[in-house]
Amino acid sequence: MNDRYSRQTLFPPIGQPGQEKISSKHVVMIGAGALGSGNAEVLVRAGVGRLTIIDRDYVEGSNLQRQQLYTEEDVAEKLPKAAAAEKRLKAVNSEVGIRGIIGDATPEVLAELAEGTDLIIDSTDNFETRMAINDIAQKYKIPWIYGACVASFGMSFTIIPGETPCLNCLLKTIPIQGMTCDTGGIIGPAVQMVIAHQTAEALKVLVEDWEAVRTSFVSFDLWRNQYSSMKMSRAKDPHCLSCGDHPEYPYLNADNRAKTTILCGRDTVQIRPPHQSGVNLQEMAGRIKALGYEVKGNPYLISAEMGPNRFVLFQDGRALIHGTKDTAQAKSLYNRLLG
Repeated sequence: MNDRYSRQTLFPPIGQPGQEKISSKHVVMIGAGALGSGNAEVLVRAGVGRLTIIDRDYVEGSNLQRQQLYTEEDVAEKLPKAAAAEKRLKAVNSEVGIRGIIGDATPEVLAELAEGTDLIIDSTDNFETRMAINDIAQKYKIPWIYGACVASFGMSFTIIPGETPCLNCLLKTIPIQGMTCDTGGIIGPAVQMVIAHQTAEALKVLVEDWEAVRTSFVSFDLWRNQYSSMKMSRAKDPHCLSCGDHPEYPYLNADNRAKTTILCGRDTVQIRPPHQSGVNLQEMAGRIKALGYEVKGNPYLISAEMGPNRFVLFQDGRALIHGTKDTAQAKSLYNRLLG
């Protein structure tokens, strides 16, 4: 399709030279939910060279209202989002190298991907991961774009190591911790607005138009017709442990990372084994069936249910224990079934 990018290259700030740059770049997308699926589709349609998508969850019915890559078939099959996104995006643009990774975006995984990554886009829903992204980006000098939304509210900021404040700096200035959960609901237009801000910034970074990169922190509330843009240059802290004069990258320290996580906005606990290793899902399904559970599965995971107990086990040994926020209870069930 020789004319695939013709309308994009007619845009003077991109042009043919910019398109060639876009097509040579590697973007890592952290999260394949509402923001991740939208961001990924825009960049794949724009012709990014490579896209790696990391996500730990699977497609559920409540996702379809705002997560644009997925279908009812994906829900029925309980497909991991990274696998479903990879399949759909390859059908959108076969010229792009697309890789889906089913699992957590741990510092170890991010460090493996750092070499050869030109941009990281934050589409996650928790600050443990965001802070790890922030430290990895600072350590390896990779630009990244923060984004979050809940209800009708959203925000975004582009972080350029060595130039802008990092997320650790911003936390001392802007109260953005409350954006980790979607318990207040979410409307599609708020998602799309954040995606628009993130992908516009992504294209600027990919074509290396650094003068055009937005240096302000943008936030909005579409329902209340509010929009603000704050200059953040003064927020840069020379003593910051993530981006200051003597960085220590504290959020890459294993002692600061939880193995048990309550997923935001859901009665679900994720348990991640200390040492990830492959699980024989077929063998495990038989073992769990013998305990009286109803078990369904696909090549990526098995889902088991008995009365109020429901959990999903992934091939890497992670488990999502549904119906509880009690981490002790979740650990007990995990150890009883898999220990």
